[in-house]
Amino acid sequence: MSIIFLLIGISLLVALTFLGAFFWAVRSGQYEDDYTPAVRMLFEEETEPDIPPGGSAA
Repeated sequence: MSIIFLLIGISLLVALTFLGAFFWAVRSGQYEDDYTPAVRMLFEEETEPDIPPGGSAA
């Protein structure tokens, strides 16, 4: 029976650790940018053409 109390205590400790990490992330601004991920796929990446070294593109 004592192992159940030990497991409950450990699980509460882990849960409080994750809750604290979540609140720390919110306070530090991890979730502030909610606009960019929605439109990131609309932006085109600028890529340079593949030119072999020492050669011409044609």
